[in-house]
Amino acid sequence: MEILQELVVFFSNYGYIAVFLVLVACGFGVPIPEDITLVSGGVICGLASGAINVHMMVIISLVGVLIGDGAMFMLGRLLGPKVKKLPLLKHVFTEKIYNRMQDKCHRYGNRILFVARFLPGLRAPIFITAGISRKVSLLKFLAMDGGAALISVPIWVYAGYYFAHDLDELVEWVHHSEIFVAVVVAVLALAWLVYYAVAKKNVRHTK
Repeated sequence: MEILQELVVFFSNYGYIAVFLVLVACGFGVPIPEDITLVSGGVICGLASGAINVHMMVIISLVGVLIGDGAMFMLGRLLGPKVKKLPLLKHVFTEKIYNRMQDKCHRYGNRILFVARFLPGLRAPIFITAGISRKVSLLKFLAMDGGAALISVPIWVYAGYYFAHDLDELVEWVHHSEIFVAVVVAVLALAWLVYYAVAKKNVRHTK
């Protein structure tokens, strides 16, 4: 995976600050895969033989992820629908996407903020839409997003650390993990839909 090798070289030269800045940029919708960024941060820790601490990398990565996500949420909250006109976002957050995200947020409520962390293509639009809606406080947003990040971020960083000397195996692991995560998210979403439908039906019967 060429982008993994490029990020490893870049991060090796600039360390923690480079990983942090790229993760913040990912939050703004820059087309760099966040999972590969996190994995690359772990790889340089493994290659540095202790010179770059992997636990500190996890903490810095968590902060970078939350700042990037929080910025998207606050842009939506502060600018409202006008955020769609921003030069950096108008091509990735169109009216069509906004309407789709509104529907998802209305359907799944705050839970979508937790799930969004595992949906790279939809993450930023969902966070922006949640901000625009003004139905979610910043504290609740950080709790939902942060809870999900506490699961995903350490997994990717430590994976890069442990597979640092075998990038081919690492790439294969990342590929399989992405498929696994997608399946798990789909199963959870289906389970929630079934639960919601049954609960709604029971409420009707009690009336």
